[in-house]
Amino acid sequence: MAGGAAVQGSAARGAGAQGPAAQGFAAQGSGAQGAAAEPAKPGSAAPAGSGAGVAAGAGGGATATPVTAAAAGGAHAGAAASAGPAGAGAGAAAGAGAPVGGGPAGGFDASAWQARQALIQQQRARAAAPAAWAVRIRPVEAAPIRTATLIAALVAGLAAALLLGDGMGPGLLVAVLPAIAAAYFAARAAGRKARPWTVVWAVGCVALLVVPALRDSAWPATLAILSAVSLASLALHGVRTWPGVLFSPFGFVDSAVNGVGWAWTGLRSRSGGLGRDRWLPVAKAAAVALGLLVVFGTLFASADAAFADLLGDLTPEVSVGDGPVRVLLFVLGAVLALAAARTTAAPLRWDRIRIAPGRARSRLEWALPLVVLNLLFAGFNAVQLAVLFGGYDKVLKSTGHRSYAEYAQQGFWQLLWATLLTLVVIALALRWAPRGGAGDRRFVRAVLGTLCALTLVVVASALRRMDFYVDAYGLTRLRVSVAAMELWLGLVLVLIMAAGVFGARWLPRAVAGSAAAAVLAFGLLSPDGMVAERNVTRFQQDAKIDLAYFQSLSADAAPALDRLPEPQRSCALRGINDDLAEAGDVPWYAMSLGEYRARKILRERPLKASYEDCSRLGTFGSRVEP
Repeated sequence: MAGGAAVQGSAARGAGAQGPAAQGFAAQGSGAQGAAAEPAKPGSAAPAGSGAGVAAGAGGGATATPVTAAAAGGAHAGAAASAGPAGAGAGAAAGAGAPVGGGPAGGFDASAWQARQALIQQQRARAAAPAAWAVRIRPVEAAPIRTATLIAALVAGLAAALLLGDGMGPGLLVAVLPAIAAAYFAARAAGRKARPWTVVWAVGCVALLVVPALRDSAWPATLAILSAVSLASLALHGVRTWPGVLFSPFGFVDSAVNGVGWAWTGLRSRSGGLGRDRWLPVAKAAAVALGLLVVFGTLFASADAAFADLLGDLTPEVSVGDGPVRVLLFVLGAVLALAAARTTAAPLRWDRIRIAPGRARSRLEWALPLVVLNLLFAGFNAVQLAVLFGGYDKVLKSTGHRSYAEYAQQGFWQLLWATLLTLVVIALALRWAPRGGAGDRRFVRAVLGTLCALTLVVVASALRRMDFYVDAYGLTRLRVSVAAMELWLGLVLVLIMAAGVFGARWLPRAVAGSAAAAVLAFGLLSPDGMVAERNVTRFQQDAKIDLAYFQSLSADAAPALDRLPEPQRSCALRGINDDLAEAGDVPWYAMSLGEYRARKILRERPLKASYEDCSRLGTFGSRVEP
């Protein structure tokens, strides 16, 4: 108690010191700081009252020379210490161990500083850590790759190198089959079983890959290939939700990188047990089989011209100049096959992504905008029904249009956008819909069901407008594609209405399946063939034809254009004939059914009209599709 009082008294005097006295206290504090720099020897005792001096130095720093945090720490420790040398030593030790800075009253707090540093480290750790959703979707560890999977991936690479170098056609489907086998073997090794939706996606993927084998046109074939990739991702990942349906194709990027490492690990694990006594007999047998094929195949080809032609058609032609392209195709085919197998072995769990619903609104706040929109749709549809039932003359007179075609052209695109925006409105409305109970659910179904039903009338009106437009100006690729798009949007609206009645768990997969089915139907119906067929029929009815537009059609249009009389037939087929002549001989695996039919037609009935005749008919004029 006496030592503590002495310390407090010294601190009080130091706090009130002025001039030289204050400098003396500061010097004492500095001395205490210097003493802290040198550790005390074991067993040595600090002089009595040194803690008071340290405390006085801390107090003197308030009015004179700034002092270190050691003095501040010494003051606090000296005030808490017991009397005598032990108390003085405690004060000095506390002062010596404190970091540099001002005292707590001067803005420094060691514990606060340490807490601040710990917070910074936590923030840096959180910034470096992956996002929560990225952690949730990570797959389990993939099972070791099987030998059958490695062989199937190798065969897929060889098939891609040999069959895809000359173009897409039946060879694409042949090259994909080994990749499907690789995925199947990987699924067996991982213990995954095929579910009904998985089978549906797999069958749809193979069916879509038939389109490039049937159609020469690039745009339906490209749509079919992209849709096949999407269905393959759905089958391999096994997704059910909207995030899974939308993001699963991106899983191939992750699997392509990990699949190469997965295969390399499998090869390295087998290198130790793959001795010469195992691979040498296989290599010898393969070399002998290849030699026998070359020798006897050459003899039979030289003995019979028909067999030589058949062998030449079936065997891929590989030249030295095609080497880099073939190598690239081999690598691409093998990597894609490994990506499919790796995805099957350890798929990303996209369904674990959870999208939190929006804040539920009250009935009035939520329904008022939608009710107003429903009234607007109802008024528009009333006008459309009046037009469809014979009110066109009045509408054309009041709007200043001269023909049905102009009226239809002006409105179709607006109605298409109205349909798309309605789907966006429905998605947002479901996010913020009231969710208080069964009454709220019935209310939401009634409002959104009415909107969907009114939008279906808008879809019908848009398609009717397109029909009038085609009757006036003919069918084109753009018109048939946007009409197909409008039909699919109408199907999506029907699915949404069904989901409101039967539940929406199946809706993401149903929408994805309907999109793939629409692309498949679009490819199988041959849009270029439909365009040619419709325009030939129109020519037979009113003798109107646009020969310039036919020059951009693919070989799929040849059967319909072959029905035209001369010289229109030859002029319409001139563009297709020039494209096929430029392509030259194409092997079977790169020739679609549409191209095969066109070549047969042109070979049996060559073109007769001259360039001058076709030029006079406007065949080589510019054509801008409206």
